[in-house]
Amino acid sequence: MSLDRDRLERQLCEEFGGSSGAARVVARQATDLADSGRYEVDTGIRLTTEVVLEELADAPDGGPPERWNWWIGSLEIAFGGYEPFGVRQYRK
Repeated sequence: MSLDRDRLERQLCEEFGGSSGAARVVARQATDLADSGRYEVDTGIRLTTEVVLEELADAPDGGPPERWNWWIGSLEIAFGGYEPFGVRQYRK
């Protein structure tokens, strides 16, 4: 399976709440990360919708952007080069 932006956006809202704008920006950043190939090179795992949802479920709390930034922060610490994929702001 690959990363389906629309499906990811819907599932982010369902699983972690928050606004559609918040889910949209996380889905867009996840798509950019998948398209870059960086995650697959660093981990040997293809970035899919399921992988994103699983990783975000491990975050301590928050909506999609907070969970995404928590995960991106851990990837930045482990591998470096993930800061550009973080969420800085979004429209509600």
